[in-house]
Amino acid sequence: MAAASPLPSRPSLSSISFKQLKAPRRSARLLAKASSSEDTPIDANELFTDLKEKWDAVENKSTVLIYGGGAVVAVWLASVVVGAINSVPLLPKIMELVGLGYTGWFVYRYLLFKSSRKELATDIEAIKKKITGTE
Repeated sequence: MAAASPLPSRPSLSSISFKQLKAPRRSARLLAKASSSEDTPIDANELFTDLKEKWDAVENKSTVLIYGGGAVVAVWLASVVVGAINSVPLLPKIMELVGLGYTGWFVYRYLLFKSSRKELATDIEAIKKKITGTE
């Protein structure tokens, strides 16, 4: 049985200079300061009263509940479908390529040129107006 060689000694804190322990100066530029936002404090009671007022203003509550339930079922069904697709060996990679291709097309079509970005912004504003009913 061979004799074990001793482990190298670890430097003590007294042998390390203060400059070696000091944080680099470049990290000071990335320092973020947390601050409290006193402009918009969130009051739970105010939030619930506002939601209650909006719920009381809804005329057809059963339709809202049906749509909400349908949305929950749709999300669950989408999760099941994605799980089934993910279990097929080659299909997830193909779907990833399709997603990358669509992302590339979207960037080329709407984000690359200034005129197409303006077109996208006007399309988004039109959809917002349709959703909110201000059109």
